[in-house]
Amino acid sequence: MSYEKLKSAIDSSDNIVFFGGAGVSTESNIPDFRSEAGLYKTKNNFSYPPEVMLSHSFFKSHPEDFFDFYRAKMVYKNAKPNNAHYALAELEKRGKLKAIVTQNIDGLHQMAGSKNVLELHGSIHRNHCTKCGKFFDLDYVLNNSSIPKCDDCGGLVKPDVVLYEEGLDMDILNSAIQYIKNADVLIVGGTSLVVYPAAGLVDYFKGKYLVLINKSSTQYDYKANIAIHDSIGKVLKSAI
Repeated sequence: MSYEKLKSAIDSSDNIVFFGGAGVSTESNIPDFRSEAGLYKTKNNFSYPPEVMLSHSFFKSHPEDFFDFYRAKMVYKNAKPNNAHYALAELEKRGKLKAIVTQNIDGLHQMAGSKNVLELHGSIHRNHCTKCGKFFDLDYVLNNSSIPKCDDCGGLVKPDVVLYEEGLDMDILNSAIQYIKNADVLIVGGTSLVVYPAAGLVDYFKGKYLVLINKSSTQYDYKANIAIHDSIGKVLKSAI
């Protein structure tokens, strides 16, 4: 029944916004953070917990350890878009989906063909020198020995990803709020909705259908017009 309702909501709207988290990319074999198989629950060989290594202060004080962890656990260069990414790109192509708001840093939405992607937490594909601002691609960071340094000024190169202790880009956040505020349909997928301020974005939605698609239940399920606990790739592929 929920599948039919979702299909009907999508068919009847041309003002849809998608808000997604790590669960969108798990079907591309990129681990999430908080599930049993996620980054925070599985054992690793590093000396510090992931939450510590992904902080701004750790990046500054232990850059070599940071990049060892970052390359091993945060970058999945061979990952490919899955059914969810392709379904969303198709909805945008049809003029139905106005924006994707994502917490993911993997760039898979763009790889699938989506154009209007608001990356709340940045992207592994963008890197900048902290001293002179020069841009570097992902390969520069991956192929550099231990700590990537700028080939112009020697400054430390930092991935354009939002670390703990860092604020979100306010322009991107405000743009996401506007899209969500104005949407008829908000589809929230692959996120446990526990990380703020991103999770609070759902509260801005005043439209007709709030749709939640996640393998486990969330604290917002009771607010949803449609809640589906299943694979997001399968659900979206069948709904378009």
